[in-house]
Amino acid sequence: MSGAGVESRSRTRGWLLDQPYLLLSLTSLFWAGNTVLGRFVVGHIPPVTFACIRWAGALLILLPFALPHLLRDWPTIRRHAGLLTVLALTGISTYNTMAYYGLQYTTAINGLLLQSIGPLFVALWTFALFGDRLSPRQAAGICISLTGVLVIIAHGSLAVLVGIAFNGGDLWFLVALLVYGFYTAWLRRRPAMHPLSLLAVLIGIGALLLIPVAAWEVASGKTFVLDAVTFASFAYVCVFPSLLGYLFLNCGIELIGANRAAPFLYLVPVFGSILAIGLLGERFELHHAIGYALVFAGITIATRPSRQATVRSLRPTNK
Repeated sequence: MSGAGVESRSRTRGWLLDQPYLLLSLTSLFWAGNTVLGRFVVGHIPPVTFACIRWAGALLILLPFALPHLLRDWPTIRRHAGLLTVLALTGISTYNTMAYYGLQYTTAINGLLLQSIGPLFVALWTFALFGDRLSPRQAAGICISLTGVLVIIAHGSLAVLVGIAFNGGDLWFLVALLVYGFYTAWLRRRPAMHPLSLLAVLIGIGALLLIPVAAWEVASGKTFVLDAVTFASFAYVCVFPSLLGYLFLNCGIELIGANRAAPFLYLVPVFGSILAIGLLGERFELHHAIGYALVFAGITIATRPSRQATVRSLRPTNK
């Protein structure tokens, strides 16, 4: 892309939306909070209802900002309705609902641990769909970050790691991550749209697809109490992991690609442990420091452009 093109895109998107590493790090922070919260509200808010209201609320907040872009992008939206529906079904409806459902039966620690498998699913899908292969640098970075995650989750003890028990809820969470991997890989096929209009369409379709399942859940007797916990939970999930998280994720993948963006998922358990230390009073110990260092080292290695890509970017272009 020419210098003029980059400058024009920066003016259109704004400085923040052109910082992929910051965007993807913030997404991981918001999703760590979402995993901890999803476990915290078990028995308080049914999972499908939680997901449906989350996306409906996010759409209401987003619409005033996205409406001008939606009107301008409407011909593109109509032309690519099928593709957008697939993205909404996988990235919005299915992934999040299955993750919430899985958290009904597993622990937040297991959820955070399982999310470390996410980058491997992204690599699998990008290879299956587009023939992309991980470079040796990316594979090494993923392995190093995964080691860091295991150190954090296991408190630096192999015995603790071996003793972690998995159950049916973990299987739901695992399938959810498989679906997320498809969404992340397939996102490269998204049509050329403004980030806000793309997000609004995906959230809107995703919320619509959840309404029948949420209605069945309520009809089966699973309801929630309107109290301070419920309102605070919805306020968080509507804004941070939904609106900002997905906006930042989509822009980050657009800027650096799915395989280079995927290792940032390893920050989810890192941020999850930090939240546990800050909010739940857990102690900061040596295994945290070692795990954090390994995760950040792995991400740095996996996301560095190859020498060939750097050389290509430095070559002059014909104007």
